[in-house]
Amino acid sequence: MGSMSIWHWLVVLVIIMLVFGTKKLGNIGSDVGKAVKGFKDGVKGSEEENKPAAPGAPAQQVADKSTIDVEAKEKNKL
Repeated sequence: MGSMSIWHWLVVLVIIMLVFGTKKLGNIGSDVGKAVKGFKDGVKGSEEENKPAAPGAPAQQVADKSTIDVEAKEKNKL
């Protein structure tokens, strides 16, 4: 009684199909597939960014747009 047989899962599947409909389930499956593909592409892209540059290639600097370069001046106490 503790484990679910194949017949229990078939009944659950039929009920889900009746509640949501096949079109809605297809859309959900498509959305999940696109999300997984986007995640894989994102992981692959971050792995490529973490690879060190080739030995002969010049180092590429990227300016952080949120950083402000300011020259500090000392205040003289008299």
